[in-house]
Amino acid sequence: MEKAARTAMLNIEKLEVLYNNVSRAIHGVTLEVREKQIVTLLGNNGAGKTTTLRSVSGFLSMDNAKVSGGLIRFRGEEIQNRPPHAIAKKGIIMVPEQDKIFESLTVEENLQVSALKRGTKGKTKELYELIFQYFPILEKLRNRVGGYLSGGERQMLSLSTALLCRPVMLLVDELSLGLAPIIVEELMKLIKVIRDNLQITVLLVEQNASAALDIADYGYVIENGRIVVSGDSLRLKGDDEVREFYLGLGEREKQKSYRDVKQYRRTKRFYG
Repeated sequence: MEKAARTAMLNIEKLEVLYNNVSRAIHGVTLEVREKQIVTLLGNNGAGKTTTLRSVSGFLSMDNAKVSGGLIRFRGEEIQNRPPHAIAKKGIIMVPEQDKIFESLTVEENLQVSALKRGTKGKTKELYELIFQYFPILEKLRNRVGGYLSGGERQMLSLSTALLCRPVMLLVDELSLGLAPIIVEELMKLIKVIRDNLQITVLLVEQNASAALDIADYGYVIENGRIVVSGDSLRLKGDDEVREFYLGLGEREKQKSYRDVKQYRRTKRFYG
């Protein structure tokens, strides 16, 4: 990694999130994302991945939730509980898990709306050329209504609209959700190419641990609102417990959680 990549862009410290002022969903999550890194937050459904991402993007308020404890710092400035438009102005752009595009608009209209959001109307041609370079299929589908796109095409359009907002940090929620493995592999590779070419930083939330770790520099595993393990991608891919529970490369038997797997393997080693 370059020296610039060693600078922390995003710091989350002891994050706690409350829904409806009652239900605690995140319990003291701490993580950091360094400049120009791809960092992945892994975990099963309901682990707290999306809540963590929405805490950063400012969209928690839409779910009647708030950051009730801890800090979120972007380039040293506290941003917890700021509204989404204030977060976006700082260059933090989110690709959500749902409601990714305007289904009643064409591909080109979706792109135009995103370009106008960031006041980039005068650079539309340049930006379009960049988008179509990464996603050539979208150029062929310019006049197709968003609601008729396939899952993979929607994800490409969603990434494209995010890039038109000129992010310095891209938050991507469940890139692989509902997509065929070959499409997932293609999109993951594109995320890495985009990071390398545009020099942006990426925080990627994923259930597909294997695909995410293939492109990530660093990863965190979250379970029940808590970080249970972290490390560079090579270390996590080589971790026996992570391999067994999240990558499906071991005999997990009936363990229900990462902690169960870890305890099971320790017991197995102790008793031989």
